[in-house]
Amino acid sequence: MLRLIIILPTIILSTALAARTIVVGKNQPITSIRKAIELAKEKDTILVQPGVYKEGNIIVNKNIILLGQNYPVLDGEEKFEILTVSGVNITIKGFQLQNCGQSAMNDYASIKLIDSKNIIIENNRVINSFFGIHVSNSSFVTIRHNTVSGSPTSEQNTGNGIHLWKCNHALIDNNYITGHRDGIYFEFVTESIIQNNLSEKNIRYGLHFMFSNSDDYLNNTFNNNGAGVAVMYSHKVKMDGNTFEMNWGPASYGILLKDITDSYIHNNTFYKNSVGIHMEGSSRINAFRNIFKENGWAIKVQASCDDNNFSRIISMGTVLILQRMVQ
Repeated sequence: MLRLIIILPTIILSTALAARTIVVGKNQPITSIRKAIELAKEKDTILVQPGVYKEGNIIVNKNIILLGQNYPVLDGEEKFEILTVSGVNITIKGFQLQNCGQSAMNDYASIKLIDSKNIIIENNRVINSFFGIHVSNSSFVTIRHNTVSGSPTSEQNTGNGIHLWKCNHALIDNNYITGHRDGIYFEFVTESIIQNNLSEKNIRYGLHFMFSNSDDYLNNTFNNNGAGVAVMYSHKVKMDGNTFEMNWGPASYGILLKDITDSYIHNNTFYKNSVGIHMEGSSRINAFRNIFKENGWAIKVQASCDDNNFSRIISMGTVLILQRMVQ
């Protein structure tokens, strides 16, 4: 036992000393991010100095920290995906990623994560993106404090801001997303949290949520999106403390609930939407202490909805608090 106690700190110290910082910059021995990744070993940090880097699609597949100093620019020249990440324990922080390529056949993204675990994407600026941050088949991913802006043309030719498919235990926190098809998109995503984000002026939905169970979205603002927010084909979803505002038009609503069950809508504010909450085929929804202000309709409940509970509704300037439509 004494021998183990003596050896263990030595192993930890040697591991810590093995990690290096590789500096990339115009006046450095290494001028290419791609070359630095090639040279890097597990747990190294690559520090990228300010400048414009046009290196096509950069592949990150090692346990490293890729750290930008004063937002160096990674430019996709409107031809390439910019960063493709696959692996475990990777951090991407402090970059400006701009001019991602666009394609009708491929989901090009400024940052794409594939088959990854324990990934942190934070404090980045994504400009003129197709898909901003695209994540698939990954777990324990944190996306926080990023600005993601697109240049929308049409719904068919614009990708999503933050897009997750078949993921679990994700945290989407304190991001600003604008100018995409859907600001935030979840499909087959479980046990994840969307919180403190501002998603506005997207072509379709501020948040689009499908086949995703046991997730929370908390304290977000969804402002002036094409049709508001859609939560579909899911159960055990918690929606608490959000603001849905300025979603106005013949097919707009603060939130559309379609075929969801056993979920909670608490402490939200619905302001100036055509419809605050629109429900279809949804059951066992507990809507408690929500505020409706200056909406066309507060709540519309369509056919095939049952065992829903609405309590402590606060309505200000809304034409009708509750309409039930039976087909």
